[in-house]
Amino acid sequence: MKNMHKPYGPYEKYFKRPLDFICGVLAVLVFWWLYLIVAVLVRIKLGSPVLFTQKRPGKDEKIFKLYKFRTMTDATDENGELLPDEVRLTQFGRILRSTSLDELPEVFNIIKGDMSVIGPRPLLVKYLPLYNAEQHRRHEVRPGLSGYAQVHGRNMVSWEEKFKMDVAYVDHITFLGDVKIILDTVMKAFIKQEGISSDTSATMEEFKGN
Repeated sequence: MKNMHKPYGPYEKYFKRPLDFICGVLAVLVFWWLYLIVAVLVRIKLGSPVLFTQKRPGKDEKIFKLYKFRTMTDATDENGELLPDEVRLTQFGRILRSTSLDELPEVFNIIKGDMSVIGPRPLLVKYLPLYNAEQHRRHEVRPGLSGYAQVHGRNMVSWEEKFKMDVAYVDHITFLGDVKIILDTVMKAFIKQEGISSDTSATMEEFKGN
C-alpha cells in the first residue's frame, strides 16, 4: 500500500535520520560490553541462536529483518507445535523484556536505516491486511526502538488505542517530543517497569483486526 505522506517538518526532514545514525553508532561504541554480556548470558540460558530475527514492515510498509536478543525457548508439544508464549518465556527472558535489553540489537536496524530511535513499534507482517486506512498511516514513518505508545501503556492498552497513539505521533513529530519519549522510556524500562504484559497474555494478544 502506498501512503500519502503528510508534509515533513524541518526536524523530521533534515535532522531525525542523521541523529538516529549518530545515536546508533554511539550506542554500539559505548555499550559494546553490554551487548557481549547479554549475548553470552542468552547463549548459556537459552542456547543457540542468540539472536531472534523476524520480518517486519517498516516505512512505507517495506519489509525488513528485525534483530532482537532471544527471550524464549523452542519448546514444542507432542505434535511439534511451539508452546504458548507464557510457557516458553523464561524468567531470564522476562528480565530481558522488562528492561528492554532484548531490543538492544535493533540498534543495528537503526544504523541501517530500517528503524528510528523513536517511532511506532514494528509489528507483524501478517497484520498489514487487517489495518484500516487510518491505522496504515503508522507506516508513513520509520518504526522505532521505542515510541509514544510504548511509554503510554505499552502492552496494557488495546490495539485500537495503541494505533491511535501511533498515528498521533506521526502527525506531531518534534525533536523535544522525541527527547521526552526517550526519557520516559528509560523511566519505564529501568524504574517503573510497567506494561510489559497485557492482562491476559505474557506479551500482547494477537491483533485480529477491527
